[in-house]
Amino acid sequence: MTNVLEDILRTKREEIDVLARTPCVRSREGVNPRGTSVASALLRGRGEPLRLLTEIKRRSPSAGPLSTTLSVADRALVYARAGASMISVLCDARFFDGAWNHVTEARSALDAAGLAVPVLAKEFVLDERQVEEAAARGADAILLIVRILDHDRLARLVERARAAGLEPLVEVVNEDELSAALDADAKVIGVNARDLDTLVMDPARAAQVLAAIPADRVGVHLSGLKGPEDVAAVARTKADAALMGEALMRQNDPTPLLRSMLEATRS
Repeated sequence: MTNVLEDILRTKREEIDVLARTPCVRSREGVNPRGTSVASALLRGRGEPLRLLTEIKRRSPSAGPLSTTLSVADRALVYARAGASMISVLCDARFFDGAWNHVTEARSALDAAGLAVPVLAKEFVLDERQVEEAAARGADAILLIVRILDHDRLARLVERARAAGLEPLVEVVNEDELSAALDADAKVIGVNARDLDTLVMDPARAAQVLAAIPADRVGVHLSGLKGPEDVAAVARTKADAALMGEALMRQNDPTPLLRSMLEATRS
């Protein structure tokens, strides 16, 4: 995975060079016109069910091709109508068959249907220009990965995201990275159960890091959940929310699986 991550970042730097020379395509007026609070959407109050983020990801380096039976817009609507608290949209084209325009398609479909479910732009963000693009495309939040950013760059990107009306979802793997996220004033912190360097899944380590997140922040479990029993296990931890990705993307119709997962959030 280290080589894959290095390839992704090398490609991303080339894309940023092109993006920097491209005018920002604004798909909406104003900053977060829905007034959507990402933290409020994901925060789990005492006695409340675990929140679920659902993902639109058409391919991944590890899983290969995933379902494209539903359009991006239709899948966003299916997720939202079934009860997803937030929708993550992959923006990377080369490795994930994503696109910046997929963010626009998801957001436009949700707005047209009157569904104020926030949209996360999931990208390997290295530069402020990517933050600007996410905001222009209609995102409410943007992923920032501690593993690929130094402390100063992370802090600047968190600040730039908030200035653009986006809530940063800051991804960490261990407690050292959690400290970096807290130093950067991250409010929403995702803990990846999969180590990006080794691909090893470690739910126990993820639960430990989630438990260390301060009570005034939102904790999100990332990666590795395949079915209701996995969701139920996370629901018994301190996590406020969990991301459902490939399991749903393997389904041409994700509604039955998503509903069973939502039922398990009450465990």
